Amino acid sequence: MAYVQGSAFHEQWLWNNIPRHLRLAQKGYVVAVIQYRPSDIAPFPAQMQDAKTAIRFLKKHAEEYHIDPEHMAVAGDSSGAHTALMVGFTGDDAPDTDLYGEYSAKVNCIVDSYGPTVFPLMNYFESSQNHYDPESPEGYEIGYKNVLEHVDLAMEASPLSYLSEAKATPSTLIIHGGRDMLVPFSQSCQLYNYMKELGKEVEFYKLNDANHGFLGFNNDTVLHIVLEFLKKHI
Repeated sequence: MAYVQGSAFHEQWLWNNIPRHLRLAQKGYVVAVIQYRPSDIAPFPAQMQDAKTAIRFLKKHAEEYHIDPEHMAVAGDSSGAHTALMVGFTGDDAPDTDLYGEYSAKVNCIVDSYGPTVFPLMNYFESSQNHYDPESPEGYEIGYKNVLEHVDLAMEASPLSYLSEAKATPSTLIIHGGRDMLVPFSQSCQLYNYMKELGKEVEFYKLNDANHGFLGFNNDTVLHIVLEFLKKHI
């Protein structure tokens, strides 16, 4: 599983979820944590391009790292989940990169933990942050711009824009805390409803008492949900 660490699209603390990754490794899964260029250095689509490059690199070195390249998942939390969704929904389509182009960036399934899905709608529900300001994570991701003043660009950077009825989409698991005060819970609702409308295979779990980040996600319940999903779809 390729994992993209959440970081508000800024520099990542790659060790944040190591205990969670270790528990997956104990169950027989290889977990590789992907590092991308932060948005203040390179805005969208750099993050998803870097993640695709990393997945192709892993496939190229599959034997060395004991990876089954035919059974790969991409996962992430918060901004990392946004990147994971973008990678999973686009596969080998644009926005892409030519690096390791002889390998496919397609994955079998996606695990999305409280990721942003529609940038222009993030302030429609209660949040602890103004997501439209140029200094917000979303503003930085589109090049230090006001989200509502650049809606076309904001939608280009939103995972929902890359779904269609005709295009195949990897099976997707969505997990979101009901008390998330940073990325509104509605963002996952919008993704789930749209995927169901398009006939996509998607599972959605609401953690009633969970907030953003570690608060409510480092437990056996979430581990079981993820493991059962991976068993079925990876």
